Amino acid sequence: MDSVARRLAAEGIGTALLLAAIVGSGIMAEELASGNLALALLCNAATTGAILAVLITVLGPVSGAHLNPAVTFAFLLRREIAPRVAALYVGVQIAGAVLGTWLAHLMFGQSLWQVADTMRNAPQLWLSEAVATFGLVFVIFGVVRRRPDTVPALVGLYIASAYWFTASTSFANPAVTLARALTGTFTGIAPAGVAAFIVAQFIGALVAVPLSLWLFESPRQPAPRSR
Repeated sequence: MDSVARRLAAEGIGTALLLAAIVGSGIMAEELASGNLALALLCNAATTGAILAVLITVLGPVSGAHLNPAVTFAFLLRREIAPRVAALYVGVQIAGAVLGTWLAHLMFGQSLWQVADTMRNAPQLWLSEAVATFGLVFVIFGVVRRRPDTVPALVGLYIASAYWFTASTSFANPAVTLARALTGTFTGIAPAGVAAFIVAQFIGALVAVPLSLWLFESPRQPAPRSR
């Protein structure tokens, strides 16, 4: 039980810090970029990628540093996490994401409770979220067996780049999506767009799991025949 408690604490704290970085850097970037949206997005993407690399390095040995219900779902599909623990992971990830968003508001002197009004509700954005989450899970399973030491850097780099090559700016995380509906700042998403984003994210993860298993897992050697 102590081990599970520590894992849940790591997931909750990590996801809270992730959202504080995403939302906080968005607020800071918008304030300093003087209307230059490209510059603001660049700052937001760089911060998100950097904090992911740090959090995965620090918390990976404790909980695996999923920090993302779609990633936990992918590990569940691979039977590498028990269903009960996976459900607990998702619960603390969502709670941590909301707390991290509120923390960012408080750090920048904003009202705690906000609702986003930035509409992100179009087919190209849904496709972008499926692609972004597919790529995230694909990258994780592509290196977690052979080069686990590279996971933090590669995940951080992937998400930072996906900010720019997807039309949705790569949320790629259901907990992040839910929490970003609670901020009226640069990184917000209006509640009307949340459900479709989350469905697309889980579809992306669902596609990535069997493909990564087929592509990256070593085939089992046939049992020797008895003479």
